[in-house]
Amino acid sequence: MKKILTIAACSLMMASCGLYNKYERPDEVKTQGLIRDLTNDGDTLVTNTDENFGNLPWREVFTDPQLQSLIEKALENNTDLRNAALNVKMMETALTCAKLAFLPSIAIAPQGTISKVQMDGASTSKTYQLPISASWNLDLFGNLLSQKRSAQMKLLATKDYQVVVQTNIICGVANLYYTLMMLDEQLAIVTDMEGLVKETWDMMKLQMELGRARSTSVQSAEASYYSIQAQKVTLKKQIREMENSMSLLLNEAGHQISRGSFYSQSLPSQFATGVGIQLLSNRADVHAAEMQLAQCFYDTETARSRFYPSITISGNAVFTNSLGTQIVNPGKWILSAVGSLTQPIFAHGQIVAGLKVAKAQQEQALNNFQQAILKAGNEVSNALVNYNACDEKSQLDEKQVKLYEQTVADTRQLYTSKGSSYLEVIQAQSSLLNARISKVTDDFNKMQAVVNLYQALGGGSK
Repeated sequence: MKKILTIAACSLMMASCGLYNKYERPDEVKTQGLIRDLTNDGDTLVTNTDENFGNLPWREVFTDPQLQSLIEKALENNTDLRNAALNVKMMETALTCAKLAFLPSIAIAPQGTISKVQMDGASTSKTYQLPISASWNLDLFGNLLSQKRSAQMKLLATKDYQVVVQTNIICGVANLYYTLMMLDEQLAIVTDMEGLVKETWDMMKLQMELGRARSTSVQSAEASYYSIQAQKVTLKKQIREMENSMSLLLNEAGHQISRGSFYSQSLPSQFATGVGIQLLSNRADVHAAEMQLAQCFYDTETARSRFYPSITISGNAVFTNSLGTQIVNPGKWILSAVGSLTQPIFAHGQIVAGLKVAKAQQEQALNNFQQAILKAGNEVSNALVNYNACDEKSQLDEKQVKLYEQTVADTRQLYTSKGSSYLEVIQAQSSLLNARISKVTDDFNKMQAVVNLYQALGGGSK
C-alpha cells in the first residue's frame, strides 16, 4: 500500500507538467477589422462599445404593442424553444453525472443460505453475509477533471443554442410582422391604383363613344385594369401565406394576425455596434462555437491523460456468521483494503490514435470558431450597408412618386384635350404604381435591416 501511495505522489508531480491546463482563447483567432466602414471601402468600423445596439432588450427595439404580444406568445409556445430548454436539462444531468464520478462507488449484495443434512439428530444451519464494497478512482492525472470540464463546456454551448433559438424567434416574428404590414400597404396602393385605372378605362370608353378614341386604347386600359386586379390577388395570397407562417411560429393553427399600420412603426435609426470581439459579445452562436472549442480542448486533455496509469483504491467489509468451518452468532466483521495501479501497455496504439483524433477535432473546432466570428462580422456589415442603401433609395423613391403623381395628373388632363396619347396615360400610371411599390419595399427592407442588425449583434438575449 505504501508503494502505491509513493507511486501516486510521483504521478502527481508528473501531472503538474500540463494535464490540468485550463482553456484559453488561442492567440491566432482573428477578431479585429470585422466590420467594414460604410463610406470608405478600405476602413473598418470603430464605434462606442458601451452602447452596443445588440445590448438593448427586445421590448425597447420593437415597441409596437401587438408585435410585443406576438413575440411573447411565440417565446411561450414555440416548439423549438421548448426542445432547446429540454436539451439544457439533459446537459445539466450529464454534468451532474460527470461530477459524481469523483465520488467512490459503493455496492451492497446481501446473501443468505439455509442447509440441512438428512441424518438423525442433524440440525439446520443458517449462514448469512452482508458484503459492502467501495471503489475510488484517484483522479491524479486529470482524466475525470477534464471530462467534467468538457461536460461544463457542452452545457454552456447548449445554453447558447437556447439563446440562439430565442433570438431567431424574436427576430423571425418581427420580420413576419413587418412583412405583413408591408403587404397590407402594397395592397392599399394597388387598390387605390385600381380605382384610378378604372377611371381611366371609363374615360377612354367615353372618349370612344364620342369618337375621340379608338378601341385599341380602351382595350389597353381594360388590360391594365385586369393586370392591377391580378396583382391584388397575388398580394392577398401572400398575406394569407405570411399569416400562416406567423401562426406556425406561434405554434398555432393558421389564423388572421392582428397588426398595426406600416408607417406607424418606430424603429431605432442610430446604431452603435462595437469593435472586434466585443461586438460579438452577445452572439450566442459565436460563444457556442468557442465553448465547443473548449470542449474539444478538454477532450484532448482526457485523451492525453489515458497515457498515465489509473489508480484505484478498493475496500471491502463483510458482516457474516460463516467463518470458514465455523458458524458463530452473532456474526463478525471481516475488513480488507486493496490498492491497484493499471498502466496501459498493449493499448498504447489505440491511445495514440485517440489523442490524434482529439487533436484533429480540436483543430476543426478552432476553424469553426474563426468562421463563426467572420460570419457574424459579415452579417453586421451587410445589415448596416443594407440599411443605409435602403434609406437612400427610399428618399429617391419619394421624389419619383411625387413626379409620377404629377405626370399622371398632367397626362390625364392632356388626354382629354388630345394633348397626349392613351399609351402615355397608361405608362404614367404604371410608373406611378411601380414607384409607390418600390418605396414601400425599400422602407420595408430598411425595417428588415434593423431587425437583421439586431439579430447579427446577438440582440434578444435579454
